[in-house]
Amino acid sequence: MGTAVDTDTNGSRSGDGPVRGNFEKVALVASDSPRAQEAYSMLWAQRDWCAMEDADAVVVLGGDGFMLQTLHSMMDTGRIVPAYGMNRGTVGFLMNRYDMTKPVMERLNISRAKTITPLCITAVTQAGEKHEMYAINELSLLRETRQTAKLEVTVGSRVRIQQLVGDGVLVATPAGSTAYNLSANGPILPLDSGMLALTPISPFRPRRWRGAVLPDEMRIKFRVLEPVKRPVAAVADQKELRDIAEVTIEIAHDCDLELLFDPGQSLAERIVAEQFAVD
Repeated sequence: MGTAVDTDTNGSRSGDGPVRGNFEKVALVASDSPRAQEAYSMLWAQRDWCAMEDADAVVVLGGDGFMLQTLHSMMDTGRIVPAYGMNRGTVGFLMNRYDMTKPVMERLNISRAKTITPLCITAVTQAGEKHEMYAINELSLLRETRQTAKLEVTVGSRVRIQQLVGDGVLVATPAGSTAYNLSANGPILPLDSGMLALTPISPFRPRRWRGAVLPDEMRIKFRVLEPVKRPVAAVADQKELRDIAEVTIEIAHDCDLELLFDPGQSLAERIVAEQFAVD
């Protein structure tokens, strides 16, 4: 999901982050799944909720995918408020436990904040069209056909790999490092690391290169080689562009997002726990 920093009320780093509290204007949104809609109906009757455009926080009912959708929607509108998720999906990595034994506003007002910084991606297609999009988890470049992708990789001002041949490559934020990046054998990054994971997907050449961990202020650029024979798609979280010519990736501190978690259930702890999972 993005690079992240927790600070307590004195400005020091903390696993749980600062207590937010005292939310009054709160919106309620839910995915279309039956479980989320059932929870929405129950919570809707508990208080007067406001519209998203008037809210100073939002309660999100669904799974990680719907949370990402909600966060992207806020970035698209330019109005970003803290988001408190309640899991009505499957994994719920970005969500809190769904529990109706304690009023949701009580939980919301003692929640701890985690700031996540997304990636800003500038993509140019083979037709010369320029697109800007954001990624909270990762940006992936993937081959479109049976032909392997062939990519030039630039980090900073230098070409680091002249030809990366394989199924593709991805750049993951710390919060996204436990998602697609982990399944591609990429490293799990601590949330406060200020790093990005550059991870190849089924690489064929160079044979011994297994990726890199980079400071998040480094600018990353991919150029597609032999694009007609080896077309490549770019996928930023849930948005896909096909027939890419080049992609530039930078950290987007101007679009910082804030997730809210129950005390003791921070995103940092979940990332640590993921590294000890054995099932």
